[in-house]
Amino acid sequence: MATVGQRGMSSPRELTRMGDRISFIYLERCILHREDNAITAEDAEGVTHIPAATIGTLLLLRPGTRVTHQAMSLLGDSGAGVVWVGEQGVRFYSGGRSLNRSSSLVEAQATKWANRRTRLEMAREMYRMRFPNENPDSLTRHELLGREGRRVKECYRKEAERTGVPWNGRIYVPGDFNAGDPVNQAVTAAAQCMYGIAQTTVAALGCAPGLGFIHSGHELAFVLDIADLYKTEIAIPIAFDVAAESPDDVGSRTRRAIRDHVNKRRLLKRCVNDIKHLVLTEAASDDLGDEDIDRVTLQSDHATEVAVGRNYADDDIYEVPW
Repeated sequence: MATVGQRGMSSPRELTRMGDRISFIYLERCILHREDNAITAEDAEGVTHIPAATIGTLLLLRPGTRVTHQAMSLLGDSGAGVVWVGEQGVRFYSGGRSLNRSSSLVEAQATKWANRRTRLEMAREMYRMRFPNENPDSLTRHELLGREGRRVKECYRKEAERTGVPWNGRIYVPGDFNAGDPVNQAVTAAAQCMYGIAQTTVAALGCAPGLGFIHSGHELAFVLDIADLYKTEIAIPIAFDVAAESPDDVGSRTRRAIRDHVNKRRLLKRCVNDIKHLVLTEAASDDLGDEDIDRVTLQSDHATEVAVGRNYADDDIYEVPW
């Protein structure tokens, strides 16, 4: 059997598509290692085998969680996002390789981001996807922000009435998970789960996480844009449901509830389709072709692309105007 260093990188056809993966797996107080092409999680209760190629995001809690170099090598090769979270999950750091070998998505995203008009159109489309009963076509950015704020406040009010959970407004102190009441803690935990799912999907598709259309100025601006698409539909209702059941251990119970919901509803597949819908035109989406094939070209003049693997030193492809 080949050693880890002798094994080649998995080809695109050997990897599970992002839309067909498990949303995330939450682990704590264990040691992660590698056995063949599976991740092993060892704790006091024994060893659990996890098929790395089917994971969307692997969450590691607490600095005490240990992971071996071989395990990280397999996770990186599989394109699984690896997230170290803080004591209460209020911070995370991630890595992982793109599952999409094509640059078509990130190029289309950058093109739309670089133009003020198309950037505003993208923001309006995201608002339309979140609140389909409203027409944002004529709204300015400031008007979009105002309406979004009112809709989120209304969502909090309705969920409080539905579940009977008292709501005194959103309370969130960065770095202090316990600053809020149980329902605020549940909302924070739900939001962190959605951020992790969105970040893994954005990274897996090869998009630029920092090129946001609503959020700006942060390395994860586009991730925050995508996560917000599901805030009022998924994250907030589940948070209130969990808080209504019991005020105890709302963080871990919210994470499990989010995990079960997104797996049942196949949110990863929907998230992939939503990003493609936003970034690509219909024609460009049809032209994507087989994403499992590596396609590398060289850029030439007049927006043309030429094949790699040959030397163009003696070719007079175009007449250069002096």
